Amino acid sequence: MQAHYWEDVAGHEVKISKGFTELKQSAYTHPAQEPHAHYRVEPTDKSNMAKYLFGGFEKCLYPVQKFDSDSERKLAVILEREAIKWFKPAKGQFQIYYRSGADHLEYQPDFVAETLDTIYMLEPKQRSELADAGVLAKQAAAVQWCVHASHHAVSHGGKPWRYLLIPHDEVAENMTLEGPSARFGG
Repeated sequence: MQAHYWEDVAGHEVKISKGFTELKQSAYTHPAQEPHAHYRVEPTDKSNMAKYLFGGFEKCLYPVQKFDSDSERKLAVILEREAIKWFKPAKGQFQIYYRSGADHLEYQPDFVAETLDTIYMLEPKQRSELADAGVLAKQAAAVQWCVHASHHAVSHGGKPWRYLLIPHDEVAENMTLEGPSARFGG
């Protein structure tokens, strides 16, 4: 059936019902007896990053975060230094949908960060996955979402949105957001 599926789209109507959404609750599983790891300290076992619950943030909108990779932890270090505020969105925080075959799936970016002049959606990704059809579909949907969000925000005195798909091996704790913004911005 998938081979015979087709869709004729003349365009999309963008409807903005409000310019913000409240932060969704995040839930994590973590052994109660284990202390939170500090986000600046690189864990010894990076192969199992999801087991760590990180804290010590000052600019994150949530008190604790989990990271899927050490590149994500390093990006948090950068955001703590360079952003006004940042967070890892909970499932359902944004309504960004992309197509995968006949399915329309929800995409949740890894990070959202506000700087003095821009709001960024940031997605660190394994370099080997950058050309993946699913990753490219998510990127296209997020870039389009940022275009609409920017138009709305700027027309109401807000900041533009930018999407950055960053190769994981480009993320270093000593970098600034300017470098990836110029090289990987959508």
